[in-house]
Amino acid sequence: MPKIKTRKSAAKRFNLTGGGKIKRAKAYKNHKLNKKDRKTIRNLRKGGYVSAAEEKNIKELIPYK
Repeated sequence: MPKIKTRKSAAKRFNLTGGGKIKRAKAYKNHKLNKKDRKTIRNLRKGGYVSAAEEKNIKELIPYK
């Protein structure tokens, strides 16, 4: 079988945990931060996990990670 190419854009955005879940960063933390509460910005620093519905699609994009 030939190797599958990793989608580099996805490899930069997602990481696999030891348990097999996919970690991701939260959205909406790039600009227009002056309109957002400090609490909101602080909570956006924390990571999140990809939903179960999207896990299969993301794992196809990063097969060897």
